[in-house]
Amino acid sequence: MKRSSGLSNGREGSEADFSMITLRPLELSDIDDFMVWATDEKVPRFCTWEPYASKEEGLNFIKNVVLPHPWFMAICLENRPIGAISVTSNSGTSRCRGELGYVLGSRYWGKGIVTQAVKLVADIIFKEWTHLERLEALVDVENVASQRVLEKAGFQREGVLRKYFILKGRSRDMVMFGLLSTDWQT
Repeated sequence: MKRSSGLSNGREGSEADFSMITLRPLELSDIDDFMVWATDEKVPRFCTWEPYASKEEGLNFIKNVVLPHPWFMAICLENRPIGAISVTSNSGTSRCRGELGYVLGSRYWGKGIVTQAVKLVADIIFKEWTHLERLEALVDVENVASQRVLEKAGFQREGVLRKYFILKGRSRDMVMFGLLSTDWQT
């Protein structure tokens, strides 16, 4: 399942062409590309996980978390995973909401890649999951770059949730961002 964004990042003269970012399922055969960003100490700074220490650890993550996940995709450049993006649907009375999460290799930061990927996810997810009325993302207040990504992708900053999340031993303030299916359609 290859999904192409067809979005241009507007950066003529960049080292590489980032105009064709694709999303596809992350597979066990992607382990070497996965390990490039999953072992980078800068990447999980605002994530719940620590850098992976071994290929076996990475393979176990892909087998036990990624493959059974209902919507987990690799962010690809020339079909090679340089990051990942996922949507997790809530259940029960909160079934109308899905939570967005993403990660990208540090060498690709600041190039508009995640913004493209988030827009592509919004295009896809509201069509695939017709029960979804809201896509939301929680971002650490110190993660200004990720906040900019969501704003550029059309999400609205809805407020700060104080002491909302414990991350790596510290309670953290989180910024809630939301995108409604009706907002996206317009």
